[in-house]
Amino acid sequence: MELRRLGDPGVARPLKFALAALAGLTALRLLVAAMVPLSPDEAYYFMWSRALAAGYLDHPPMVALWIRAGTAVAGSSAFGIRLLAPLAAALGSVLLWQAAERLLPARQAGSCAAALLNATLILGAGATTLTPDTPLLFFWVCALWALAHVVTGRRPAWWLAVGVFTGLALDSKYTAAFLPIGIAVWLLAAGRSWLVQPWPWLGGLLCLATTAPVVWWNAAHGWVSFAKQGGRIDHIQWHRAAQYLLELIGGQLGLVTPLVLVLCGAGIAIAARRGWHGRDPAWTLLAALSLPPVLVFVEHAMGDRVQGNWPAIVYPAAAIAAAGLTAPRWQRLVRPAVALGFAITAVVYIQAAFAAFPLPIRYDVTALQLDGWPGLAAQVDAVRQREHAGFVAADQYGVASELGYWLPAHVTAVAAGGRWRLFDLPRASLAGRTGILVRSTRRGPIKDTQTWEKAELIGTIARQRDGMTIERYDLYRVVGIVDPPESAVLPRP
Repeated sequence: MELRRLGDPGVARPLKFALAALAGLTALRLLVAAMVPLSPDEAYYFMWSRALAAGYLDHPPMVALWIRAGTAVAGSSAFGIRLLAPLAAALGSVLLWQAAERLLPARQAGSCAAALLNATLILGAGATTLTPDTPLLFFWVCALWALAHVVTGRRPAWWLAVGVFTGLALDSKYTAAFLPIGIAVWLLAAGRSWLVQPWPWLGGLLCLATTAPVVWWNAAHGWVSFAKQGGRIDHIQWHRAAQYLLELIGGQLGLVTPLVLVLCGAGIAIAARRGWHGRDPAWTLLAALSLPPVLVFVEHAMGDRVQGNWPAIVYPAAAIAAAGLTAPRWQRLVRPAVALGFAITAVVYIQAAFAAFPLPIRYDVTALQLDGWPGLAAQVDAVRQREHAGFVAADQYGVASELGYWLPAHVTAVAAGGRWRLFDLPRASLAGRTGILVRSTRRGPIKDTQTWEKAELIGTIARQRDGMTIERYDLYRVVGIVDPPESAVLPRP
């Protein structure tokens, strides 16, 4: 059912209810986005947004562009930084709904697919925080929506939209490379007639044009971003394959939620079977967009760790495939799966915003990432004033970014480390100046003798929540030798 059929008999009431539920969910996510403290990665991406470029060491630039847009509208608060995340999740849910209705029209799969994807913690967390996965998932769904029009309507101009959305996904995160791979698999398996027409090729050219700035930036900077991401395959440890596979499965059980994961797995299996045996274009597309990344991540886990968020791209197509399952044993699981997924997400929201559950700190992922940063910055500034230091520095990008966000605006916040030479930010003037260096005790003593003439340990402070220590940091009084190109003065909110 498409939105243009809102007035059709038998359609209006459930569709209006679903849209009202989505609006309420979006309002809740906006509230959570405003209340939950910034994670170190989000603070880091905020620094990106103040030094816009066509690329960065870690990822393409889309997350920085989204943050820049959000803060232009709502200011540099957590709400402004995350503003586009809940809105993108809402629009993406509508597009996924429409894609499912087009691909599986006889099953009324749209509401089920949208509910299943929204019930995952991957989308629930991604809709209240802003990381590269947020725009990646949005543009992936946009491309899937455009492909659904290609598959069902055979209107060739939709290939241009596919190309643009694929390019924008690649501008968000490099794992979007599985999107053109999936499209190529579908063309070879079920869409060969398109290969003799110009439209897919024109879409490919638009994709290349959209991603050209990222390629240009990498070429101008020694291909550092491509090398960093490609270098993940260099450290293979085959003897730990069982551990990594269990971590991958456990991570997906937590982030996708158990019953939704079971349904998505069954949907992928059915899509692969129907695509292989019947070459049905819709099911083949769903298999092509979900099965290749699953196989690659499983293979990767045989020798190295797979981060839990990497497989997020699997689930838009998998949710549609799961919504198309007709066997009663699967249909009976849908409502419990959605209910359990939203319940788990609600618990995470409550814990992140209010720390309502008395978990030990080492098991509280939200505390480890989010809590105590303003208090830490206040402690550091008090020491800075006592020592009459001219700057505050940190050599971990997350710590530096959080301090840069929370320290008083008149304090010079310096980020040290090789990654910062790639930013278009002012170089730090450190030669002969005394400052305070903040360093996690887990990293051990300072070993950088090329930047610091002197480095004297003057104390240890703690990042805390409700009196409980989350992490300890050593404070050093340092004197700079040179003005290192690997350091930058951070922008302030």
